[in-house]
Amino acid sequence: MTASRHYITTTIPYVNARPHLGFALELVQADVLARHHRHRGDEVRLLSGTDDNSLKNVLAAEAEGVDVQTLVDRNAEAFAALREPLALSFDDFIRTSCDPRHRIGVERLWRQCASTGDLYRKHYEGLYCVGCEQFYTPADLVDGRCTEHGTEPQLVAEENWFFRLSRYADTLHELISNGTLRVEPAARRNEVLALITSGLHDFSISRSHSRARGWGIPVPGDASQVVYVWWDALGNYVTSLGYGDNAEAYQRWWVQSKRRIHLVGKGVVRFHAVYWPAMLLSAGLPLPTDILVHDYLTVDGRKISKSSGNTVDPADLVDEFGTDAVRWWLLREVPRVGDADFTRERLIARANGDLAGGLGNLVNRVVTMVHRYRQGHVPLRRGVALATEPLIAACRSVPGEVDTALSDFDLRKAASSVWRIVEESNRCVDNTRPWELAKAEQGGDRGAGERLDTVLAALVQACRVLGDQLQPFLPDAASRIAGQVAEINGVLPPANPLFPRIAEGDA
Repeated sequence: MTASRHYITTTIPYVNARPHLGFALELVQADVLARHHRHRGDEVRLLSGTDDNSLKNVLAAEAEGVDVQTLVDRNAEAFAALREPLALSFDDFIRTSCDPRHRIGVERLWRQCASTGDLYRKHYEGLYCVGCEQFYTPADLVDGRCTEHGTEPQLVAEENWFFRLSRYADTLHELISNGTLRVEPAARRNEVLALITSGLHDFSISRSHSRARGWGIPVPGDASQVVYVWWDALGNYVTSLGYGDNAEAYQRWWVQSKRRIHLVGKGVVRFHAVYWPAMLLSAGLPLPTDILVHDYLTVDGRKISKSSGNTVDPADLVDEFGTDAVRWWLLREVPRVGDADFTRERLIARANGDLAGGLGNLVNRVVTMVHRYRQGHVPLRRGVALATEPLIAACRSVPGEVDTALSDFDLRKAASSVWRIVEESNRCVDNTRPWELAKAEQGGDRGAGERLDTVLAALVQACRVLGDQLQPFLPDAASRIAGQVAEINGVLPPANPLFPRIAEGDA
């Protein structure tokens, strides 16, 4: 496979509160894609960060009675600290309130769009949802409430700067329709196309200094206004690369990358598939190539969100159940399309069934049998054992299946493909019954001994393939598996349990 360059980003969340499991899903998905491409030999840069310049953050600080910078510093640290518990491999982490790369990049993007005549100032009255940081028309609401947050927007009247989004409707429709700007899955692409077809309206890209409480990046040349948080936040994908001073990293990872991939939740598709590409078109910059959209995690059928109070802290969850259990639940349970409801009971069942009872038990059985029947030496494959052929075929086909599934942004299918090796391995053990072959060999049946060698060799190789193919999904566990089936002075290490079984009462 020819190596290529991939720039992969998560959204940057508001830091009005600590992170929740819904954002952890996006972090883990992005990490899997990044690790997968690195594993295949591609150059990869993975970016995450925090959106500090939001009115939501200001209001949260006021409610708590602390300075805004104090609040955003504290909560942003909690987001950055997810790196270790979730085993993340991001290469960069940007904070929009204090990273010196960001402000100069936002200012440059503003000036480039202004130079094309796409920015203008006008008086505006509208319904504003603070949760979304967005103006809505009455037609956008259901029973007068924001469909995302269930709150009544505020009536706001002020003079702001606007961006000529309407100018780019036809171009955006064409780019998305022909796949130049790929939006996946198809249901989300169709939503975006329908939105564009219904008519795009210019949108406000600044807020008054007073309403923003003076928090945020001042509009270049107009100190009475602060740059709208979405304009500010979307720019992070290029400002983090040094776009503000045209740094080499910007050229390398934005201009020259084969794929520029944004992972986003379904609630912010409008901003990433419409607003952001239009801004880039206005500034004459390359567009993202892929916008990969995930649905929501829910608790008791309600979307996990900081504002609703039904959050699940991913760091606390890892403390309870471990990194492998949390990552595996997110990857095996969350569908490509549709929300997934989280419960601790489901996480425990998946961890015990797949990890402790499936994968861990398999590796332990294989290593134990190699020690018991071959003194720890991995035998060479001898003769033919038809019962091993489905397992060998699975080991050959799974890497390609994983490539295809991840290319389609179907992480659950990719994880299930790898799991087929576990299932075929256990089926092979059940069908060949190595303990009976060993007993027959001890009774003088040389053919049984040859079949046992073939079976053990196939099972060890399957475990090695698992250790290799699980690297993007469960990097810590993959390393432990690889260690269990790596010979030291010609002998496998003694079998050691890979995953603890979680007591059902822990839920």
